[in-house]
Amino acid sequence: MEIIIRPTAESAADLVARVIADELRAKPDLVLGLATGKTMEAVYANLVRMHRLEGIDFSRCRTFNLDEYVGLPGSDRNSYRHYMNHNLFLNVNVDLKNTHLPDGAAADIEAECRHYEQLIAQCDGIDLQLLGIGLSGHLGFNEPVSSFRSRTRVKVLSPVTLAQNGKFFPTPEQMPRHAITMGMGTILDSRRCLFLATGAEKAEIVAKALEGPVTSMIPATALQFHPRCTVVIDEAAAGLLKEADYYRWIFANDLQWKAYRGNGELPHRNGHAHNGVPAGQAIARS
Repeated sequence: MEIIIRPTAESAADLVARVIADELRAKPDLVLGLATGKTMEAVYANLVRMHRLEGIDFSRCRTFNLDEYVGLPGSDRNSYRHYMNHNLFLNVNVDLKNTHLPDGAAADIEAECRHYEQLIAQCDGIDLQLLGIGLSGHLGFNEPVSSFRSRTRVKVLSPVTLAQNGKFFPTPEQMPRHAITMGMGTILDSRRCLFLATGAEKAEIVAKALEGPVTSMIPATALQFHPRCTVVIDEAAAGLLKEADYYRWIFANDLQWKAYRGNGELPHRNGHAHNGVPAGQAIARS
């Protein structure tokens, strides 16, 4: 596991976007696992900007999202399909036929879960999986006590997750109590994991996930077993890490990260630092 601490949430999101862009340059038909949530919006805004200004090409990319709410069709404003279309897919040159999310409105949810796993297998697995973390320690919607060998399935959402995500719905009561999620086994099968967490409210769960004992009570601790997991956090989220100085030292001296050091901002094409998408083209969750 590589743990990178950046000064701000913006610089952390910038670095994650650069890693994804470099993976796309190296493998244009990348199979990319994607995540949703407020933390990821800056990542997607930067990828949109890089597509427009630097020509990052999504045309051959295949994508698989971690999860979707049960009962919400893709047309629902609170669905993750809507989120992805709004924040990324409709703003880059990806073929929508190559973008996959579980169908939360499927007539047979169990069959949909099996079908999703089959689609991933047909693409020979996920090359790069983007991950965030919930306050319950979940990855995707793998809530506490999720098996590390689990596959795509329906999960009951925990009270912590309902409280955290309910604010995005017109009323908390309208948030679904179930979701389809990639399993922990599916996530761990990804060839590379790229984990992003920012903000002081994530500091406690980040410390438990990265430095605590491996336990199904905190599913994200399973990433400690992954052979290639890159963790990017900001100083606020790193606030409770015991070995933070060591992680900073590694990032400052590891040659593979030399091109990513500096002030943490993405360079604009004209040489000036520029975060997010061009003025007038900002993309926000609605």
